[in-house]
This record gives sequence, structure tokens and C-alpha cells, in this order.
Amino acid sequence: MSITIVERSLLPLALACAFALNSAAQDAPQSSKPDAAPQSAPGDSKQSSKPQPGTPSQSSSAGTSTDAKQEGTSKDRLFYALPNFLTLENAGNVPPLTTGQKFSVVARGSFDYVQFPWYGFLSGISQWEDSEPGFGQGAAGYGKRFAASFADGTIENFLTGAVLPSLLRQDPRFFQSGKGSFGRRTGYAISRIFVTRTDSGGTQFNYSEIVGSALSAAISTYSYHPRSKVVTTPTGLRFIPSDRTLKNTASVWGSQVGYDTLTIVVKEFWPDIHRKLSKKKKAEAPQAGTSPQ
Repeated sequence: MSITIVERSLLPLALACAFALNSAAQDAPQSSKPDAAPQSAPGDSKQSSKPQPGTPSQSSSAGTSTDAKQEGTSKDRLFYALPNFLTLENAGNVPPLTTGQKFSVVARGSFDYVQFPWYGFLSGISQWEDSEPGFGQGAAGYGKRFAASFADGTIENFLTGAVLPSLLRQDPRFFQSGKGSFGRRTGYAISRIFVTRTDSGGTQFNYSEIVGSALSAAISTYSYHPRSKVVTTPTGLRFIPSDRTLKNTASVWGSQVGYDTLTIVVKEFWPDIHRKLSKKKKAEAPQAGTSPQ
């Protein structure tokens, strides 16, 4: 994936993140009442999500179905569109995912119908900017860019959410905090990029995210992205340098981690936004159904 495309893809998510943070900030004072439950430190193992013996799991208000809760995953969608299957709210006594479940939920999200227009959008921007010119232009160039974008996203999803979590016995899920001040929750969400929960409920450095995204960037850069070549143009010969460089790999790696950081912050506040939007719809419903006297 070219660095230009990765940076461009951060823009819509950054806007969504700004919307999420703004909405959550308006509700922040409510979470700092004197009688609020004790807060966990951001460095704790997935915060209050660590299983407690005999404690029933609490229901999620962000679209988690009964079947999904039993599997330890979700059927929620960020902003009613983007797959959010590895996020749990008020997890309670949730068992670890098996290797098969990790691969299953990642596959469900990676091949979700929303992903296809998303990668098509990113490929269109890449085509318009002529990023990675080695792919060329026209339908063939667009097809190559689409295939590369889809492969980039899918490889990273599987490495960070299924392959390494299974090998290292780490939990790929994000357990939303939902408590504390706005700043505390934001810090907690960002910390989950570097700290994760293990299958046994402990705390560990998030090798799955950091190493997995680095591996996916290297695989992407050095396998199917364009090599250097010379092409003929109307104005003469043109040398196109290779995208297979260490600098480009490092840039893509950093951009992927940045993208995942923004995403996880949105995930922390999305349930609050979801409830707020739902209450607004319920409040407007009686007014819409009221007949004139």
C-alpha cells in the first residue's frame, strides 16, 4: 500500500474520530459523578473486562446479539456501517476466543460487504493521484490498485487479529472501558495499541498489533507492489522508481498503527454515541406520530 493512500485513508476516520470525541466530551461530566464506580488505570489488563468468577456478563447496548455474546464477539457496526465485531462493551465474564473463533471473526470482518466499496474508494483516489505509477492507468491500473488495497487490508487484519493472537495466545478484542473522564477513556483506548489482554486474562505487550502490522507492511511492500521500471510516454522514456524500499515499509507501518489508534479511540466512544442517537430517535418518534387535534 502506498504511503499516499494510507495517509488519505486516515482522513475520513480522523473526521469520524473528531465527531466521536466531540460527542463524548459533551457527556463526559456525567461519568465523573461522586458515586461513580471506582476506575481502573489505563495500564490495567483490559480494565474491568477481566473475568470475575461468578459474575454474569452484562449486555451490550451497541448491537451485540445473544449469539454473538456467547461467542465472545459482536455484530456491531461503527456508524451503522463499518464492521466492529471485535469490540465488546461491559464484557464481564467473557471466555477467551479459540483459534477457530479468532480466524472466523477476522474473516467475517475482512470480507464484509462494506469493505469492497471502501477499497474501491481508496483505489480511485490512488488512480487519480497516480500513486504507485508502476500500476499504470486505465481499467487495468485500477484493478491492480484495488487488488493491492484489498490484499493490504486483509493481510493486516489476519496477522494482527488471528495469526499472531493465536500463536502468542493474545486476545484480539477491544474491551471498551466506558467509565471515567473523557481524557482517561481516551488514554485507555490509545494504550490498547501497546498493551493487550492475554487469553488467560493477564496483561502483555501488544505484539500482535505492533509486530503484526510491521509484518503486513513488509509483506505488502516486498511482494506484489511495483518494482522499478522504464515506460514509454508521449514525451519519451520515463523511469519509475521501485516502491519496494525500507523507507516506504516503515512509513506504511507507522500509518497502519496510526490508523488503528484512531479506530480504537472511535470504538471507545461509539457506544455512547449509539445510545445518544437512539434516544434522539425515540424522542422524535412520538412527535412524528402525533396526529393534529
